[in-house]
Amino acid sequence: MRFLGARLIITLLTLLLVSMLTFAAFTCIPGDPVSLALGIEATDEQIATMRAELGLDRSLPVRYGLWLGRFLTGNWGNSVRFRGAAIADMVRERLPVTSTLAFLALFFIIIIAIPTALLAARREGSFLDRAVSTLTPITISFPGFFLGVLFIWVFGLILKCFTPGAYVSYQDNFGGFLRYLLFPALAIALPNAAVVIKFLRGSLLQQLRSDYVRTAYSKGASQTWVLYHHVLKNAFIPALTVLGMIIGEIFSGSIVIEQVFTIPGIGRLLIASITSRDYPLIQTLVVYIACMVILANTLVDIGIQWLDPRIRVRSCSVVYRRHTEIKPRTTQTNGETLEK
Repeated sequence: MRFLGARLIITLLTLLLVSMLTFAAFTCIPGDPVSLALGIEATDEQIATMRAELGLDRSLPVRYGLWLGRFLTGNWGNSVRFRGAAIADMVRERLPVTSTLAFLALFFIIIIAIPTALLAARREGSFLDRAVSTLTPITISFPGFFLGVLFIWVFGLILKCFTPGAYVSYQDNFGGFLRYLLFPALAIALPNAAVVIKFLRGSLLQQLRSDYVRTAYSKGASQTWVLYHHVLKNAFIPALTVLGMIIGEIFSGSIVIEQVFTIPGIGRLLIASITSRDYPLIQTLVVYIACMVILANTLVDIGIQWLDPRIRVRSCSVVYRRHTEIKPRTTQTNGETLEK
């Protein structure tokens, strides 16, 4: 419980710091969103009125305090570019799209990475292991947008598996919605799965050479039993750290992939808000992305503590020793120092 409380405090402080830096950064960027929204024909009165509505005529600390208070209460304000549309409604409309894409990509990462790494580590030096070791760095080097364009060309234009650009809303046809997100999810998953394979395979091989594995073999345990009941749990800790960063990235919105496949998600909305200098929308989306990344890393830390309780025990024992260490008292007797 102490660990969870400390992680919660760190998470909240990090989010507060990110919100402050985000608000200050977009305030310092050159350009006036009011003039961009109203156009060159706007009068001074119209500009002054809109600046007052957005709170741009106040000092930076006051504006940040008002924005943070509204953000915590769910009042995220209105968009400048999208004709005063409520930001909360815009995020709520696009969040299921990005979340579904992220869950599909995460599903493909898990079902590709874990079995492949297990087979490669179990058959070290075989043709399969050499093929995995050769293809992994090649797949990592492929950018996501390149795979997206390749999938559009092969599966969309040649094989006619889907119609590029013809996005299907989940509200109209959920089956068609999932079929359209299949290839964008694969474009996200393949390079990230290669990263997980690389880390997990190396960690598995390191654990398979450990003393406790040889002891288990000497006691008659089979390779399958040792691999799935002992080695995988210990070897998954480094891969879980990498997977946590990947989860934060894909759940925050795969900006490039959503642009390539014209998916109306969080990432595409962020690009539209940046190009139009829609500061209220940008600030909300950046804080949302920060929340996803920080939450993913917090869950990873909790998962590592669950997989390896020795980490928690070691940290607690260090704190205990620091607070309970007793220094010997010295007394002076006849010019000699005695320890008690």
